[in-house]
Formats: sequence, C-alpha cells, structure tokens
Amino acid sequence: MRASTPKKASLHTLGCRLNQSETALIEDQLRAKGYDIVPFGERADVGIVNTCTVTREADAKSRQLVRSFVRKNPNASVAVIGCYAQMGAAAIRDIEGVDLIIGNQEKLNVVDYIENEKRETPLVIRDRIERDDFEIAFAGEQPIDRRANLKIQDGCDFMCSFCVIPFARGRARSRAMDNLFEEAESLVARGAKEIVLTGVNIGTYAYDGSDIVDVVDALDLIEGVARIRISSIEPTTIPETLFERMNDSNHTLAPYLHIPLQSGSDRVLAGMKRQYTAADYLDFARLAARHVPGIGLGTDIMVGFPGESDEEFNQTLQLFQESPLHYAHVFKYSEREGTASVRLSDQLSPEIAARRSAMLRKESAINRIKFYEQNAGRLVDVLFEQTENGYWTGYTGNYIRVAVASDAPLKNKLRAVTIEGTMGDLAYGQLLESSVAAPV
Repeated sequence: MRASTPKKASLHTLGCRLNQSETALIEDQLRAKGYDIVPFGERADVGIVNTCTVTREADAKSRQLVRSFVRKNPNASVAVIGCYAQMGAAAIRDIEGVDLIIGNQEKLNVVDYIENEKRETPLVIRDRIERDDFEIAFAGEQPIDRRANLKIQDGCDFMCSFCVIPFARGRARSRAMDNLFEEAESLVARGAKEIVLTGVNIGTYAYDGSDIVDVVDALDLIEGVARIRISSIEPTTIPETLFERMNDSNHTLAPYLHIPLQSGSDRVLAGMKRQYTAADYLDFARLAARHVPGIGLGTDIMVGFPGESDEEFNQTLQLFQESPLHYAHVFKYSEREGTASVRLSDQLSPEIAARRSAMLRKESAINRIKFYEQNAGRLVDVLFEQTENGYWTGYTGNYIRVAVASDAPLKNKLRAVTIEGTMGDLAYGQLLESSVAAPV
C-alpha cells in the first residue's frame, strides 16, 4: 500500500526575535505531527503568519502577507497569530480565507486548533493574557544550523507612551529557570552554537530569586554552547555584573548589548515616559565601552515623536555621534490606538520623519564602518551563517559582520579570522586554520 504524502506547512514571522523564537517552537510541533515545513510562498496545506503590531506598517505588512498566502493557497488552513491578532482581530476577520485568529495567550497552541477543512468564519481566540510566570512545552529533533533564540521572558510593565506591546503581550512575567535551561540544552544538542536570549523586557527577568545574570551563568554551564548573546535590553535593567562575564575569557557571554535610546532629548524622553535622561543613557553607554574593551553597542532610535522639534532631533543626532554606539535601528513614530501618545497634539508630518530617519541612518552607517575599522588587525572568532558568490559571512561576538573567501563548508562553524578591512557594510578577513581567537 502506498504511503500517504506528508502535509506541508508554511510559516512566516514578522517583527522581533521573540516572535522568531515562538515560530521555531511551532515549527517543531508541526514536525512532530508529521508535517513537512516548506518555505513561505510555496504550496502548503497549512499557513501560519506570526504577526507584529509595533507600527501601522507592521499591521499592513501582516495583512499583505496573509492575503498573498491565501491567493496562492486558497484551500489551505490559514492561521493568523501573535500581536496583531491580539490587537487587530476585527480587521483580520475581514480577510477572506482566514480560518484562525489567535492572540498571544494561546499562540503556541495554534497546532491544536488546525483543522483539515476550511471554516466558514474564522475562529477567534483572544484570551486575557495571564500574569503568572510560565513554562513552555518544547519538542524538537530537527538539527539546528543557525543561532537559536531562547524565550526567557514575556510582557512589560514600563508602559512607554508610544508602545502598544504591553497591551498586546501583557504584563511582565518570567519563564521558569529549569524549563528554559532544558530547552537551551536541547537547542545545543541539536547543533546550535549560539543562544540568543529573547523577551519583551528581558532585563526584568525574575524567577524564584534568579535574575538575568543567573540565567546567563546557568546557560554558560551547558557543554557545547559557544556563545550566549543578550538581545535588546532596557538600559535601566542592565546589571553591571554582566560586564564581568563579558570580560571573562572562560565565559560564553558575548561582549555585545543592544540598548534602546529612542531619543536624545530629555523633553521627548519624558513625553515617551522613558525611565532615564539623555545624560544617564550616554553615561551608561560610555561605562559599558570603558569596562568591556571592544564591546559592540547598538540601539533603537525613534524619530517624529509628537512635538519633536528640529533642535530636539539634533540633540538625538549629537548624542549618537558622541556615543560609543556603533549602529542604530531607526524607526518613525507610529500612532497606536490605546497608547497615551495618540492624545498628544502636534503630530509631525511623514516627510519630516522620513528626512530625519535618513540622516540618522547615514550616521549609523558611518559609525558601523568606523567600529569595524577599529577592529582591523584583530584575530576574532566568527560564527558563519551563509554563503554567496564565494564568500561566507557571519558574526563575531561583538556583532561585526565578517566576510571571508572560502570554498569550505562553513555554515554554523566557529572559525578564527583576522579582520583586514571593510567593504561596503561589512568587514572582510582572512580565515585561519586554528579556531582559537580573542573572545569577541
């Protein structure tokens, strides 16, 4: 008797690393149920879009991707999950072909709701988000040949005036230490060399007396882990004891921090309800650079916040230029229903925001190359990710993207490289036979 053909599932993730980590968990569940995972856009029996709602553009992109999948797969079971599903279910319900709309409380259980037949109307599940600390069920056997995201925390209590995420993700809560440690062991056993800690506000991790330093130290004990990397973390939540781990050549914590700034204007920061001043931020960034030589520092900056004047934007630009930050992710302010900032007057025009974004991105490119050039001549370890036109590219511990010419299979390999210079938006180097290098 001929064996039945496995069903195919296709997933797409928008937004943050936290979403990426959750999509990976769902992929593993689908594989455990016998599905083949195929690239998004190919023919599939199931389509899942893990959405983002941080901006209006993210909402629109989510709707666009759902419609595109439905057009190519009119008979597939279609699930829309995540932050936009939590906040914009009414708009998603109007998209023909959607079967499931599942918010953040139940998103990791989406596989349990998938049916073989199309629904006449979408099933909408937007349960109230629980406030308790949590565990995550995980079951994966698929080999991993990339950096792996590990969810350690969810939700946020900070309530910045522009941010919808506390409404979409709920209040801050932490993952049980034993549970996250077990998943990390599984990820490393499957081939992950680098573990990236993810969450909404991971610096607030607090579980049974443990904090983020305890998480980092516990994961450092896992045999086979080459790097632990902290993803975006709020500046007021970073313990200085992390610097000691970054400086310890025997510790796997990468010397890298992505610290959101948002603005260099104290008036704008106050309007955003951020918990620091511009001077506080600059002092901390300089402290990190002083205590951890060679540390990679990135940031998020928002332009066009209501009432942001030319002078206040110039204060942001000046702070970035004077700081040790080596790149910035630049975002335009986006009105989000339910947030405090929508009540503010003096909304700025899109043209002003676009012009300011371009100026900051130019400065970011300058700082990135300057940082790369400062590392020229150094022997570093690079974890390689992909190849194109005879060049392999990957990242150092301090988040320099490095290219080397090599015919050898380097994917997910940690190799020693001497950085020789820069080309375009990356550094280039010479591959060494030895994999022993400076811990950056």
